[in-house]
Amino acid sequence: MTAWEMLAVFAAGVGAGAVNTVVGSGTLITFPVLLAVGLPPVTAVVSNALGVIPGSISGAIGYRRELRGLRRLLLRLGLAALIGGLAGAVLLVTLPANAFDKIVPVLVGLALVLVLLQPLLSRKLRERRRDTTSGPPRPDGGPLLFAGLMLASVYGGYFAAAQGIIYVSLMGLLLDETLQRLNAIKNVLAAVVNAVAAIFFLFVAHYDWTAVALIAAGSALGGHAGAALGRRFSPAVLRALIVTVGGLAIVHLLVR
Repeated sequence: MTAWEMLAVFAAGVGAGAVNTVVGSGTLITFPVLLAVGLPPVTAVVSNALGVIPGSISGAIGYRRELRGLRRLLLRLGLAALIGGLAGAVLLVTLPANAFDKIVPVLVGLALVLVLLQPLLSRKLRERRRDTTSGPPRPDGGPLLFAGLMLASVYGGYFAAAQGIIYVSLMGLLLDETLQRLNAIKNVLAAVVNAVAAIFFLFVAHYDWTAVALIAAGSALGGHAGAALGRRFSPAVLRALIVTVGGLAIVHLLVR
């Protein structure tokens, strides 16, 4: 990489760390940048998965206050994330590379749709919470939440973009917790998926250590900043950034 390319990857890591902590779509920032500096798609995904771990961890630590009293729930849901994340990582390295080239533009498009629909999903969740005719959700979300999060984690281990939005939507429907606490749980689950996928990739996949190191350093800073300033960020600005960068990623993938 040139010096400018390294700076771009580092900056993308900072942005991804912050966005992952607050919204959960940081891959839509790092992935197109890694493609732009010349990494093949699968190598870009693997390098990104390794690089964002520090950001996921720093974001989860930043929300530790909201995680108090959730140890048992985190262990249960973390198991679902671990199983699903490992399965997604296995799919990434076992499916043919040309299958990935066809699947990823669709996944990016679906992720962008989820980002755009987030305000509507959040409003529906708030309306659901005000519905006094519904019985209280199970404290652990029941088998439906476990299965749903495991499937979302398969997607996360394979590509990861917008998995946090899926997590928050599922948990909001099936858990009786505030959105801030749901966001804190989301950060822990994303960290589990990223970690288990990264450990697997270390032994079986190709990655670019320069990209990994730059994203790791950037995402650690971004994750800390996102946790500290997340409540002050404008969701509209973040959403516009994610959609713009993700749209460029789709164009780049289709014209390669």
